Amino acid sequence: MTPAIEVEQMHKRYGALQVLGGIDLKVDPGEFFALLGPNGAGKTTLINIVAGLTRATSGRARVMGYDVVSHYREARRMLGVVPQELVFDPFFTVRETLAIQSGYYGLKNNGPWIEEIIHHLDLADKADTNMRALSGGMKRRVLVAQALVHKPPVIVLDEPTAGVDVELRQGLWRFIKQLNREGHTIVLTTHYLEEAEALCSRVAMMKQGNIVALDSIRNLTSSVSGCFVRLRLMPDTLPPALQPLMSSREEGCYILTLAEYSQLEQVMATLRTAALQVLEMQVLQPDLEEVFIRIMGTHKIRQPEALSV
Repeated sequence: MTPAIEVEQMHKRYGALQVLGGIDLKVDPGEFFALLGPNGAGKTTLINIVAGLTRATSGRARVMGYDVVSHYREARRMLGVVPQELVFDPFFTVRETLAIQSGYYGLKNNGPWIEEIIHHLDLADKADTNMRALSGGMKRRVLVAQALVHKPPVIVLDEPTAGVDVELRQGLWRFIKQLNREGHTIVLTTHYLEEAEALCSRVAMMKQGNIVALDSIRNLTSSVSGCFVRLRLMPDTLPPALQPLMSSREEGCYILTLAEYSQLEQVMATLRTAALQVLEMQVLQPDLEEVFIRIMGTHKIRQPEALSV
């Protein structure tokens, strides 16, 4: 099976600065894939190389089997990218913008699909509004629409919900999940880790231009040992013996971090000895955010030697 996106030994340097340090990555057709990492990890640079906006120093990238350099026309037809930045032409309406975008790909009679996109992204009441008159959230919806106008099999969403309201976020994900069910490959970068956990099946985590974790969300979260315990007590006090375990306090509850499940019995025994009544107790599994924090905090990347320029 031809990968939707395939990256081999991708390096990108700007002088002595290494931005990508040898990325190997395959995304299968039909996947909902997350690319995560802190600011400056190299996510957008990698996306720009795959999209043909930036040239790699070395390595290869393919979209649906087409090399992004030697077969760039075919590769770009296979790909739709929603960028982080709000880039738009202020001289056209929403509908005109999408019609022009269709023309870039040589598409004729694309009106029905444009109207469907406008409907699904809740742009109908703004379809004849000039782009410069739209709010930031509405402009971001149009960016999504532009990426979808040529029906690409692979869709890359680079922080698509940054700074947008909850209603847009929910509507966007309904539409994107529908496209994924219809066979489109989705690659998502986001700082909202709960979105990635809810939507994606597999995750790559990047740090300093390298992939430091690549697995299914289930495997990543199950690899973290221990658990969290949420307690509401009467009286509202935590015994001194348990205070070193407390990681936070939320809404009148104590959040304890346990290295092993076996510690739970010790916690309960300590509460009984202190004659404290447990009003509420919840045992929580580590989530993707906890995995992300641990990996970003503990994984060390070997710093490259300076290049002579």
